[in-house]
Amino acid sequence: MMKSTFRTLDLTRDVALLTADLMDIESVSGNETELADAVEAALRALPHLEVVRDGDSVMARTSLGRAERVILAGHLDTVPLPTVPGSRGTVPSSWEGEVLYGRGATDMKGGVAVQLVLAAALAEPSRDVTYVFYDHEEVEASLSGLGRLQESYPQWLEADFAVLLEPTNGTVEGGCNGTMRFHATTAGKAAHSARAWMGENAIHAAAEILTRLRDHEPATVSVEGLDYRESLNAVKIWGGTAGNVIPDAATVEINYRFAPDKSVEEADAYVRNLLSGFDLVRTDAAAGARPGLDQPAAASFVAVVGEEPKPKYGWTDVARFSALGIPAVNFGPGDALLAHTDNEHVHANAVRACLTALRTWLS
Repeated sequence: MMKSTFRTLDLTRDVALLTADLMDIESVSGNETELADAVEAALRALPHLEVVRDGDSVMARTSLGRAERVILAGHLDTVPLPTVPGSRGTVPSSWEGEVLYGRGATDMKGGVAVQLVLAAALAEPSRDVTYVFYDHEEVEASLSGLGRLQESYPQWLEADFAVLLEPTNGTVEGGCNGTMRFHATTAGKAAHSARAWMGENAIHAAAEILTRLRDHEPATVSVEGLDYRESLNAVKIWGGTAGNVIPDAATVEINYRFAPDKSVEEADAYVRNLLSGFDLVRTDAAAGARPGLDQPAAASFVAVVGEEPKPKYGWTDVARFSALGIPAVNFGPGDALLAHTDNEHVHANAVRACLTALRTWLS
């Protein structure tokens, strides 16, 4: 199979070839403009869609007066390109038989290609559809294009159900865990290391934090029939000033991935209780999302996919939809474990199968 090198997007092409076309337009976070331009132009050529552009985010929708409206969402950006010479997870893309290699193959230009093909092919879907293509997903949450759209175009994000086309190996993954980070700081007293007894070692004091985290047994919590595994871990530690000075400060960064049965406040209280006696500063937090699989649109979608739904352990933008009161699931082509790797790839048939499932559901 040969890839295309043109920049104008042909939405009638095989969805796997369209995936390669999208990958060949480099769109590392902050550099999405060229791809957003191409997506906007392709969508504006479709008379059955209303289209808006906000920065490097593009939305399109049908307005047929259907009983339900669903959102299909995907981000345009990727993480930076690999720096390892000879890496296959880069731009431009490359084919090996039916396997497509390159940055964005799984995360998530296969999903975006599916959105675009559906937008062109379904002039009269059984449900009204809003297609959302947004920028700046792979960076800090404050820059998120989806967050910006919530502020600028709230009426466009009203729906009964949402599907985020993140890679799930073609299985519905309901909801997602929440996430939060803390800095746990210990204080000591600086002294010359030759006279260590004159000081207090802040790094040694941090040992108790690490011991409590090591001995902590993370829970598995059932939410609406899906089992979400939690995790609570030290992810970074730093302190000290020189090789001959007893450190007077040390900090442990902690990440808590919590099940969607907990609010941010409840998760915060849980960590503070475990690490009582230490100075904790929460540096960020994002609520999880309940799966909402009991909603009619969700149930019909799961039935079409035909596989047992799974929980989403990592945080995704389904949580943003959940916060708006919209049940949301993750469903897309490719293996999430390959995302961001130097070997990122997706099988052409995985992208085609994703398209078939969504087309069947919306037809």
